[in-house]
Amino acid sequence: TLSRQSLALLSRLRLHSASMKLIDLNRAGGIGANSHFAQIGDFNFVVDCGLDPKGTGRLAAPDFGPVRGHNLNLVIITHCHLDHIGSLPVLLREHPEAQVVMSLGSRMLIERMLHNSANVMMRQREEENIPDYPLFTHEEIDRISSRLHGLPYGKPKKFRSQKDEVEITLFSAGHVAGAAGVEVKHKHRAIFFTGDVLFEDQRILKGAQFPAGHFDTLVMETTHGASETRPGVHRAGEMQRLVDDINATIERGGSFLIPVFALGRMQEILTILHDARRFRKLVDCPFFASGLGMDLADYFDEIARKTKHVQFNRSVIKELKIKPLPRKLDAGRDYEANGIYLISSGMVVERTPSYTLASGLLGHARNTIGFVGYCDPDTPGGALLAAKPGDTFVFEAAKVKTKVKAHIERYHLSGHADRDHLLQFAVQTKARSIVLDHGDAPARAWFAQQLAEKSPESKIFDMAPLQQYLV
Repeated sequence: TLSRQSLALLSRLRLHSASMKLIDLNRAGGIGANSHFAQIGDFNFVVDCGLDPKGTGRLAAPDFGPVRGHNLNLVIITHCHLDHIGSLPVLLREHPEAQVVMSLGSRMLIERMLHNSANVMMRQREEENIPDYPLFTHEEIDRISSRLHGLPYGKPKKFRSQKDEVEITLFSAGHVAGAAGVEVKHKHRAIFFTGDVLFEDQRILKGAQFPAGHFDTLVMETTHGASETRPGVHRAGEMQRLVDDINATIERGGSFLIPVFALGRMQEILTILHDARRFRKLVDCPFFASGLGMDLADYFDEIARKTKHVQFNRSVIKELKIKPLPRKLDAGRDYEANGIYLISSGMVVERTPSYTLASGLLGHARNTIGFVGYCDPDTPGGALLAAKPGDTFVFEAAKVKTKVKAHIERYHLSGHADRDHLLQFAVQTKARSIVLDHGDAPARAWFAQQLAEKSPESKIFDMAPLQQYLV
C-alpha cells in the first residue's frame, strides 16, 4: 500500500504533467497586442495574434520570441478585432506549417480585416514615417488564405502533435460577429479561454452561450473589472437615452458624433438607429457614415444568411439614407451639417475620421460626442471622456487647441461583459487555475480580490508579459 506521502507526491506529479505552460506574448500586458503561447505536452498552440492600436512599428506586435524554436501545431483566433488578429501573417511567416482555426463567422471576416490593416499601415508609413510598416503585404494575406479554417460552434475537432492530441470546441461569445470562447480538452483536462465576451443580447447578436460547469483552467478577459455595474442601467434604457440625446442635439442645431469600431459597433448602432427611425422615434436629419464599417455591412449580411448567428440586413443603410463623409475632412472645422456622424475609430485615435471631426465639433455647445463602446484611457477618446466642460483640449496630431464646450456622453452599450456577470461565470467554473487576461491593472486587481474571496480554492494568475506560468 502506498504511503500518504507517496500518494501526495504522485498527485503533484500528475498535476505538474497535466499543467499547461502559458506565456502572455503581449509586450505591455493589459489590452493591446493580445496573444498567448500555450503548451500541453508536446502540443504547441497560440491563441490570438493581435496588434496594439496604441503602438507603432514592430513593437505594436506581440513578442513571438518564446514561440521560435518550437513546432507550432495550431493558431486559434477568438474574433477579428485587430487587437486579436493584426499580427497573424507575421506569426505564420515564421511558422509555415501552422494551421489556423476560428469560427465560421470569423473566417468570413478575417481576410477583409487583414487587408484593411495592410492598407492602413502603408498609409501610416507615408504619413508618419514608420519604416517598419507594413508588417505584412496583401500578397502575404492571399498566401495564408488556405491555412485559415472555419469551425462551427459546438462541434469538437481533434488535432494531433507527435505525442499528444487535443480537442477544440468553439462556443459563441457574443461580443461581435464570429467571436468565440475556446474549450481545449487534453485527456481528462479541460481548459477554457473566454476571449472577449458579452453575456447580454445585443440588437444584432445573441449573448454568449458558454458551457456551464467545471474547467481545470480558465483564461478570462477582465476589460470592465474597474467599472462598477450601475444599478438600474440596462441596455434598452441606454439605447433609448442615445436616441433621445441625438434628437435633443439635432433640435438645438448641433451635430452628433458617434465614434465606433468598424467591426461590430458600427453595424449594431446602424440597426438601433434604423429601428428608432422606423418607429418614428428618431428625428429626420442627415446621416453620415463611411469607411470599413460600411463595407463590413455586406459581410454581416452574409454571415446572417449563412450562419443565423447574426441578425443584420444591409438594407438598413439604404433606408437610413446614409451619405458618405466628405472626401477630405478639415481639422478644427465644425461642418454644421446638423446631422449624425457614425464613424471610426471608436477610441478617436489620431488621424482617423472621428479624431478629425471631433477636433471641430468639441468647441461648440450645440454638438455632442457620444461613446458607445470601450475606450482605452490612454487614447484621445479616453482623454475626451475624462475632460470637463471648459477644459482646454489639444488635438496634437491635428494641430488644434479648443475649449471643451460640446456635450460628451458615454452610453453603456459595450461589447464586453460587465464585471459581475463575468465574475459569476468564473466562480461557477470551480477552476483550479484562473488566469486574468485582457484588462488594465486596476481591472485585473478587482477580479483578483473578488476571486480570492468567492473562489478560494482557485489559484489566481495575474500574468506578467513574457513570463512562463504553469496553470
